[in-house]
Amino acid sequence: MAHLRFHLRFPEEKIKEPVLCHINREFPKVDTNIRRADVRETTGWIDVEFAGDPGEIERAIEGIRKKGIIVDPIELNVVE
Repeated sequence: MAHLRFHLRFPEEKIKEPVLCHINREFPKVDTNIRRADVRETTGWIDVEFAGDPGEIERAIEGIRKKGIIVDPIELNVVE
C-alpha cells in the first residue's frame, strides 16, 4: 500500500464543491487523510495523503484534476 501526499489548490468557483467526497465515492479503495487545510470564501488549499494501490491513487488524482483542482505532489511526501 502506497502513501502519497499532494497539495490541492481550489479556484474560487470550486470552493463549495465536495470534491474529496466525490473522489472517495468514485475510488473507494483509496483512503484520504487531510493533513492541513486553509479554505476561505474565495480560495482554498488542502494537503492530503492518499493511501492505496499506486495506480488507483493516480486515477483518483487524475479525477481531481479533471474537476478543475490544481494538484501538486508534496516534495519528498513530507507533511508537518
